Amino acid sequence: MADLLDLVRGCTFDDFLFTPQHGVVERREPTLIDLTSRFSFGLALKRPIVSANMDTVTRSEMAIAVAEEGGLGIIDRGFRSGEIEPQVREVQIVKRKQHGIIGDPYTIGPDASLTEAEARMRATGVGTLVVVDERRRVQGLLTTRDLRFANGAGTVASRMTPRERLTVHTGELEPARAEELMRTHKIKKLPLLNADGTLRGLITAKDLIVQRQLPSATRDSQGRLRVGAAIGATGDYLERAAELLRAEVDVIVIDIAHGHSVVMARAIEAFRKRFGDVQLVAGNVATADGVRFLLERGVDGIKVGIGPGGGCTTRLNTNYGVPQVQALVECRAAADGRVPLIADGGVRRHGAFVQALTFGGDTVMLGGMLAGTAETPGETVQKPVVLPDSNRTVHVPFKVFRGMASLQAIVDRLDVEDAEAADVEALGAEGMEVSVPARGSVRPLLRDLIKHLCSAISYSGAGSLAAMQEMFRKHPDRYVIKLSESGRRESFER
Repeated sequence: MADLLDLVRGCTFDDFLFTPQHGVVERREPTLIDLTSRFSFGLALKRPIVSANMDTVTRSEMAIAVAEEGGLGIIDRGFRSGEIEPQVREVQIVKRKQHGIIGDPYTIGPDASLTEAEARMRATGVGTLVVVDERRRVQGLLTTRDLRFANGAGTVASRMTPRERLTVHTGELEPARAEELMRTHKIKKLPLLNADGTLRGLITAKDLIVQRQLPSATRDSQGRLRVGAAIGATGDYLERAAELLRAEVDVIVIDIAHGHSVVMARAIEAFRKRFGDVQLVAGNVATADGVRFLLERGVDGIKVGIGPGGGCTTRLNTNYGVPQVQALVECRAAADGRVPLIADGGVRRHGAFVQALTFGGDTVMLGGMLAGTAETPGETVQKPVVLPDSNRTVHVPFKVFRGMASLQAIVDRLDVEDAEAADVEALGAEGMEVSVPARGSVRPLLRDLIKHLCSAISYSGAGSLAAMQEMFRKHPDRYVIKLSESGRRESFER
C-alpha cells in the first residue's frame, strides 16, 4: 500500500490504466456475476451505485429507479428550515412504491361516504382501501372498480366486497404461499389478519409480480425499496433526522463540505446520543486523518471526495482538495475494511466508475453522470442552440444541474443551517449551476454502467466485484499503469 500511495500521489482517474489479466468469466452477464457491495456497515447493495444527495439529482423518482436497479438513492436536504415534511414525503413515496407485505395499508371506515373514499384514493395514489371498524377489524375491501359509476352516492359499506366474501389469511405468510393462495382463489388482493380479526397487512399480486421482475432491487425485510436521506450538521438536523426515521428511512447521511471538522464531531455525537445505532454515513473527507476522525466517532460508512465533482468549485475557489484516486487509496488504507467507503465525485466515464471501485470505493456516488435524465427533479427548458455546420438555430431541451454548495442552492436552503447568514453577498459559494441536455430515462444508463463493470471484472481476472477488489489490493503492481500524456490521449480522447 505504501508503494501504491507513492504512485498515486497527485493523481486521478485519467492518469491510469489497468493491465488485463487471465480471464475466468465465461459470460459477462450481470445476472451471473456477483456485484454485491456495502453502502454502510449494515446495508448491502446488489449493485454498487448510489445517486447523489443533490437537489437536481435525487428525489423520490430517481431513488425509486436506482433502488429498482439494485443501488440506492439518497434524498437531498435542499429544503428550508421548518420544511421537513417535503423531504419526509419523498422518503414515504419510495417506501410505498413496492411491498412484499404492506404492513400499513390505507384504510377507511365502512360508514364513510364514497366521495371521501374517492378523495382518499386520489390523495394516496392507491386503488384499494381496506375497510376496518373502530377496532381495526377487517370489514371488507373497496377498490376503484367498486366505485365505478357510483357517482359518489352511498357509503363504503354499500359498495365494498364484504369480509365473508374475501379470501384472507391469519398470521404470517411467505410470498410463495401467498402466490399459491392467489392462484388457487383467482384473487389479486390478500388481506392478512391477526388472530382477533384485526388488520395485519395486505399482499397484492402486483407487488409479487414486480418482485419477480426486479430480482436485484434493493429491498428491506418487508419487501419495500430502501432509501437514504441526507441531513446537515447544524440547524434543524436532529428534528429532520427524527422525522425521516419515523418515515422508516433506511440510512441517514450527515453530509457537509468538510467532514473532518468540529461541526461534524458535534453533529455525530448529538445524533448518536439521540438515535443510538441507526445506520449513519458521514462525510466528506479525503485524507487518512479524516477517515480515522470519523471512525473514532462510530460512523457506519464514510463518503470520500473533496472537490472532484462536476458541480463543485471548491478547488478552484479555495485551492484545497485531494485528487480523487489519491484520496481513495489513502482513505482505504486508513479504513482497513472497518466500514465501507463511498467514492463521491470525479466519475465522468464508465471506466472511472470501475477505477473508483478498484482504488478504494465500496460503492460509487454519482451526480453529474445522472444529470439531465428524466428522473432528475426540475423542469425541462427549451433553449436555442446554433448548429455550427448550418448556422441554423434549433431548440434543445435542457435541465439544471448544480452543486449543493452553489450560490443558488445555498440561498434556497439558507435557513436550514444558519438563519443568521442571510446576507447573500457574504456567502462564499463553492459550486456552480449549469444547464445540461435533457435525455431519457436513467435506467438504460445504469444498466450500461453495470454491463461495463462486468466486462472490467472479466478483464481483471476475477469472478466477482469483491474478488476483483481483493486481487487488486493484494497486488496493485500487477494492474496499475501510470500513463504518459500520449498514453492519456490514446486511451481517453475519442
